[in-house]
Amino acid sequence: MTAFRYCRFFFALCLLPAGLGLQQLSGAADGRTVIRYWDKWTGFEADAMRAVVDDFNASQDRIFVEFNSVSQIDRRLMLATAGGVPPDVAGIWAINLPVYSENNALTPLDKLARNAGINPDDYIPVFWKMCQYRDHLWALPATPSCNALIYNKKMFREAGLDPDKPPRSIAELEAFNEKLTRRSASGRLETIGHVPEEPGWWNGLWGYWFGGSMVEGDSRITATSPENVAAYRWVQSYPERFGADRLLALRDGFGNFASPQNPFFTGRVAMILQGSWIYNFIANYAPADFEWGVAPFPSNDPDHLRDVTIVECDLLVIPVGAKHPQEAFEFMRYVNTRGPMEKLCLGQRKFSPLQECSPTFFEAHPNPFIRTFLELAKSPNARPAPAVTTWGEYNADMKNAVTRIWTGAATAEEALADVQKRQQKNLDRRHERWHRSEPVLTKSWSEQ
Repeated sequence: MTAFRYCRFFFALCLLPAGLGLQQLSGAADGRTVIRYWDKWTGFEADAMRAVVDDFNASQDRIFVEFNSVSQIDRRLMLATAGGVPPDVAGIWAINLPVYSENNALTPLDKLARNAGINPDDYIPVFWKMCQYRDHLWALPATPSCNALIYNKKMFREAGLDPDKPPRSIAELEAFNEKLTRRSASGRLETIGHVPEEPGWWNGLWGYWFGGSMVEGDSRITATSPENVAAYRWVQSYPERFGADRLLALRDGFGNFASPQNPFFTGRVAMILQGSWIYNFIANYAPADFEWGVAPFPSNDPDHLRDVTIVECDLLVIPVGAKHPQEAFEFMRYVNTRGPMEKLCLGQRKFSPLQECSPTFFEAHPNPFIRTFLELAKSPNARPAPAVTTWGEYNADMKNAVTRIWTGAATAEEALADVQKRQQKNLDRRHERWHRSEPVLTKSWSEQ
């Protein structure tokens, strides 16, 4: 082995999870083919997948899957793949898929899926689409999620609102907001009905509830579309109505999200945009008598724009250079059958990406609103983050734009115009690089 190859191998080996040594890389003692599987999950989510892995290992005697929980998987997986020692299977977020595929770090799964008889109609359409990029299949779904309006029923009743009739439109949301907001004699905000900045995780995508999009096709940034301008004028209305300083003072009193001091649990905020995983935090941190409801987050035009939600999905992929792609895909296929998938989703308190569920799935599920989240994911207005390689920078830029709007440093129009200019230039650069490598890569992908 040359010095260069030795250094590259040693560097990549250092990226492997603790406990994964050379002996494990060479095979199992019982003669099975060992599949190394890395995923980002920890805690009960990792335990749920570990149980599915154990079932797979017990179901046959040819393949043994070795599951490892890996921190910073997006970085470590890319480095291990570049170093020539990737795992056979990895779990990534859907937003990573464009970057990994354009960097030729993933194995296309088109032929493997076709040979296995995998039917796209078996999946909720949006999650199957999230596994594709540039006309190729790169992944199979693992556990998905989507977001919705989560609201405090007790606060609704105390404000004279019907707890079983949440707002349907942005106009109704703001009417509810006024009734739910409480101020001290000095004008200090003590509680608020809703504020987009709590928790602010999807600040880059508020345009979805106004009929907007962030990208047209894969080459044109649309931050300044009329729909997006309307969305961020709505965001701008909060500091204008309530006062930026008073909103900041209110938020300074909020506790940590994963704690009993979460402002939604303590009654400081009555309505939030949150994902299906909120059940786990309510079960662990909210008061025992906490009453909550779930509904589609209101849109600006509910008669024509209904059931809008942002969907996310964990994906299973095979990195380029994996030693056992056929066996790796066999495991991925197993996870994507109804029984194992439902066991995984029950263990992680999520819904299944498959089109059909067993009746017992809902009976066993601890989240009383899991059907609501599932139906939202099936909506024509269920939308993921844009599938472009620049979304990480674009999203960060949008969040900075919201900060500028919030603090009065820029109007919605000004902040979005700045984002449009920067991100179009960024996407153009990425496209130039892609077009240089496209002929070679697409030919290679089609031959696999």
